[in-house]
Amino acid sequence: MSIRVMLVDDQVLLRTGFRMVLAAQPDMEVVAEAGDGVEALEVLRSTEVDVVLMDVRMPKLDGVEATRRICSQPDAPKVLILTTFDLDEYAFSGLKAGASGFMLKDVPPAELLGAIRSVHSGDAVVAPSTTRRLLDRFSPMLPSSGKEPQHKELERLTEREREVMMLVAQGLSNGEIAARLVLSEATVKTHVGRILTKLGLRDRVQVVVLAYETGLVRAGGGTM
Repeated sequence: MSIRVMLVDDQVLLRTGFRMVLAAQPDMEVVAEAGDGVEALEVLRSTEVDVVLMDVRMPKLDGVEATRRICSQPDAPKVLILTTFDLDEYAFSGLKAGASGFMLKDVPPAELLGAIRSVHSGDAVVAPSTTRRLLDRFSPMLPSSGKEPQHKELERLTEREREVMMLVAQGLSNGEIAARLVLSEATVKTHVGRILTKLGLRDRVQVVVLAYETGLVRAGGGTM
């Protein structure tokens, strides 16, 4: 079955470009489009969608609020935020709102397609370099004041799980974490799974958000 994709962007030319790229894939189809958040919510009431490619800055209802409303619904489609980075100061809020990741609008087609497939399969898309740059830039939005993390659930993590969580928050992949800690990728995957379960988090994106919000990891890659 094809991955049903919805394009949400107020720029028609961008939607056309994305649609052409996706239409060439045997496992994807664009089933809906919208020019703003309000229209997107209306279309989703009558259209079954697996993955939403969501712009951030749009008229009527921006991508952050649209993402929040979409992700609050049962059996909601996955949302992949599309950002220009230098202009969109709401991408971090989009992740907090429930998006499964973000990509730059000028991302190479192969990376965009890979991200859509990853999100559809239940993974989160957190590009390491982009994650670090984004969180460094938006660190003033975070409530961390250098104090000890306040999220009590963090106390449930073992020392190794906290170590893995800090590396996940810095954007490292399972393979990179395995190399850093001299562990197997399977072991790292197990640790990540336990972290998600203990903290009640959906995916790696939420791990990143929580780690920065609590001060477990500081912008710039520093740790407590």
